[in-house]
Amino acid sequence: MDNRKWFKEAQFGMMIHFGLYSLLGGEWKGGRMDDVGEWAQAHFRIPNAEYEQLARIFNPIYFDAEEWVLTAKNAGMKYFVITSKHHDGFALFDSAYDDWNVVKATPFGRDIIAEIGEACYKHGLKLGLYYSQEIDWHEPHGGGVGRGRTHIGNDGRFDVSWTNDWDFPENDKKNFALCFESKIKTQVKELLTKYGDLCLMWFDTPKDITPEQSRELFDLVKHYQPDCLVNSRIGNGMGDYRSMGDNVIPDEYMKELLVESPTTLNDTWGYKSFDNNWKDANKVKEIKKHLNDRGVNYLLNVGPDPLGRIPAPAIDILKIVGSK
Repeated sequence: MDNRKWFKEAQFGMMIHFGLYSLLGGEWKGGRMDDVGEWAQAHFRIPNAEYEQLARIFNPIYFDAEEWVLTAKNAGMKYFVITSKHHDGFALFDSAYDDWNVVKATPFGRDIIAEIGEACYKHGLKLGLYYSQEIDWHEPHGGGVGRGRTHIGNDGRFDVSWTNDWDFPENDKKNFALCFESKIKTQVKELLTKYGDLCLMWFDTPKDITPEQSRELFDLVKHYQPDCLVNSRIGNGMGDYRSMGDNVIPDEYMKELLVESPTTLNDTWGYKSFDNNWKDANKVKEIKKHLNDRGVNYLLNVGPDPLGRIPAPAIDILKIVGSK
């Protein structure tokens, strides 16, 4: 089936934010963050030398790819999007380019993306991969410089740096092109060539990326996987479909052919141990109907805990959502 037609008909998908930040659960050295959990390194300004120690204990022994995928399928979801690399630069796949990944740097030693891909194939869900194509706090030339300190947390604060200016403070000397040419393009090619058919590539937070770089990345996706859709967060007006802002639920009917609203089941994307502000099943059903009636896909995110478990309240909610 043409992926555009399939995407329009899918209506409901699962998003997963999972990584080293899940270990922190929103806390660091006696402090709790009111921002979203996957931003822990920037929020607490954790040096890479300290953050890297998390990889030494990252061992989600209860991770079960089939369990995650079946949770989504049984809730009525048609596709599954997972963070292959978030802003901290840590990859959940075996990258030949960079040893800063789950296979080479952790005691877990398993390729999470490969296992999710196999489970999606087995159970008939489409696989999409999130990849942070600009921000990378592990890289001296990671992007985000152009955004300054403008990350808006749940409480409306504007004091978190998008680029790593705690390890690499000389922003005026950063050249995002160096990161883009070496790491970004190489790892995106790895994702496109190692994990079977992808229904979409989910890029994020464009600012420093140039129109030429967005086009090159878009063309790279289409070269290796012509049917793979690209979201609008690739930047510079490109992409096959429109990603709404985080947790934006539009009221108007969307005239664009393909639109998706990424939302959270509680208030965070990455796991926070103390975020229990869960939307109940009726609210999820209400949002889904509201979006689908307006031609918008509902991409619902859950952040598994550091042991690899989808939190029990989320499991309970999704079971009810999927019940007839």
